[in-house]
Amino acid sequence: MNPKPSIQFTIRPYQGSDLHDVMSVWENASKIAHPFLTEEFLSQERYNIPNVYLPNADTWVTDHEGKVVGFIALLGNEVGAIFVQPEYHGVGLGWALMNKAQALHGDLEVEVFKENSIGQAFYARYGFEPVLEKHHEPTGQQVLRLKFIAAKDRS
Repeated sequence: MNPKPSIQFTIRPYQGSDLHDVMSVWENASKIAHPFLTEEFLSQERYNIPNVYLPNADTWVTDHEGKVVGFIALLGNEVGAIFVQPEYHGVGLGWALMNKAQALHGDLEVEVFKENSIGQAFYARYGFEPVLEKHHEPTGQQVLRLKFIAAKDRS
């Protein structure tokens, strides 16, 4: 089932001037999806996002009225991150970003924390299926590796 967007937005490539909004999206969505992560780990991620992840990822943003309210960062067919401002959850932005990733790469893979019930539910609705469970050394958490096969009929 494809959620229908109830707001007007565009998807466009990330630009350096989007960094503040992207960090805000990540921070606010992480508080809800990842309450189990330590402040030490989050602090390291605050450094890694602009200095390591974004420079090496193909990142797309959802722009609503001139403000970035969601983003997806891709490393080939790997979804490195997908986050949407919490007040925009459920209006189709995450789905649209995932559709963009699928259009670019076909089959997709992602890792999600086992404790992240929001992310797991989203990926399951989109059609991702579990492939592997493993230990995430930096956090001590379990992560699930999921795969989406584009060839399946999703209508």
